[in-house]
Amino acid sequence: MTAEEKRKLELFSAKMRRWIIEGVYNAKSGHPGGSLSCTDIMCYLYNMEMKVDPANPSDPDRDRFVLSKGHCAPALYAALGLLGFFDVNEIKNLRKIGSFLQGHPCKAITPGVDMSTGSLGQGISAAGGMALAGKLDKKTYRVFSILGDGEMQEGEVWEALMSAAHYKLDNLCAFLDYNGLQIDGAVDDVMSLGDIEAKTKAFGWETVVIDGHDFEQIESAVNAFNANAGSGKPFFVICKTHKGKGVSFMHDDASWHGVAPKEDQYKIAVEELDARIRELEG
Repeated sequence: MTAEEKRKLELFSAKMRRWIIEGVYNAKSGHPGGSLSCTDIMCYLYNMEMKVDPANPSDPDRDRFVLSKGHCAPALYAALGLLGFFDVNEIKNLRKIGSFLQGHPCKAITPGVDMSTGSLGQGISAAGGMALAGKLDKKTYRVFSILGDGEMQEGEVWEALMSAAHYKLDNLCAFLDYNGLQIDGAVDDVMSLGDIEAKTKAFGWETVVIDGHDFEQIESAVNAFNANAGSGKPFFVICKTHKGKGVSFMHDDASWHGVAPKEDQYKIAVEELDARIRELEG
């Protein structure tokens, strides 16, 4: 990755975070913390890796993306809006009646959304189904998915992991947004995941652990996934992240899981993110 490529990713990511805050603030509800923690993963996938076309969002040969942690839809909307799937200003209508940007992604009404998600555990299950369909149809598209660490407490996730290994879905890559916090507090206190690396490997997945905010490490993981093609093993990336990344008062604070900023807090967040954008543009 060149220095210029990295700068462009950092700039796109900062703009994503700015729109996440804009959307949640205008909606007066939503999930900023987890949206901010998975931003960099999504930023890299949409800008550097996935074969998608805003002019043809239903291309049958496109790569698929499933946001299994569907409550973090503001991050997905920010990426899709900035890429031109729709007017990014529509994010100001997040969660409003009549808007096609609802609190959870809806495939039927939102350009660029490949799966309606929100009920935790179902997204990664659907991603596995898409990957299996690709195999059966002899297609070359790949399927990417992002899960939350709180979501990993759902039994359906582990059924999906077992199924993907059984069907040898090496065209499936799952990213775990491991920020360590969920709505009720620390994941380890609510329901510890234990040694998640050992568990996913035991379930038959090729697994790597990275810093989910380091674009070079994300790139390395994606390259490893691509090199894994033909192995018959699905690929799992454990991304160590920070809830509320990019906004000082939200950083590593579980209380920002599902709360919208008030006006004074919104202004602080916007000032911080706009300053970061100006720095990267300059």
